[in-house]
Amino acid sequence: MSNRHTTKALRSAAAVALTATMAIAVTGCGGDSGGSKSDKDSSKESAAPQGDGNKPVAQSTAAIGEMKGADGIVVTLNSAVRDDGGFLTVNGTVTNRGSKVFNAFAWRSKETEMRSQSSISGASLVDAAGKKRYLILRDTDGECLCSTGLYGIKPNESRPIFAQFPAPPQSVTQVDFQLPSMPTVNIKISG
Repeated sequence: MSNRHTTKALRSAAAVALTATMAIAVTGCGGDSGGSKSDKDSSKESAAPQGDGNKPVAQSTAAIGEMKGADGIVVTLNSAVRDDGGFLTVNGTVTNRGSKVFNAFAWRSKETEMRSQSSISGASLVDAAGKKRYLILRDTDGECLCSTGLYGIKPNESRPIFAQFPAPPQSVTQVDFQLPSMPTVNIKISG
C-alpha cells in the first residue's frame, strides 16, 4: 500500500516539475508572435538561435545515442535530462526505415496489468559502475510514464518517444539505455 502512495507522490512531483519546466520554456520564448504559432512550433524554436525576423538560424538535431534494430527500426535518443523532482526523462524518436509496418509489442514490459501493449515500458537504464538498474516509473493506475500507442508505424514514419525514470545519483553522468530487442546504447545525462 505504501508503494502505491509513493508512486502517486512521485507522479504528482513529476507532473509539477514538467509543468514548471513547460511554463519556463514558454515564458522564455516570449516575443511578439501574437500567438499565431502553434505550441509545437514555439517549443521547437525556443532552443534555436534567432536570426533576422525572429526565425531560427539552426536547430540542433544532435543525438546522444542511436539504436538500430531489425527490419530498419531506428531509435534515436536526443536527451536524458534530470528534473528537479528527482526524475530523469529520456526523449527521442523511433523511425521505421524498413518496408513493413512496425508495432512495438516487443518493447513492452512483461507486466500483465499494463493496458498499452505497444509501449516502451520495458526500457531500463543501467548504471554499470553502481551496479544498479532503473525501471520506468508507473502512475497510480500502474501505467508507465512513457510513450504508448506505438503501433502501425509505417515505413518512413517517425514518432516521438519518452520515458521517465528515477534519477540516478548526481555523480552518475552516463548510463546504458536498454530496450528489449534493440542493442544497448550508452547515453550522457544532462542536468
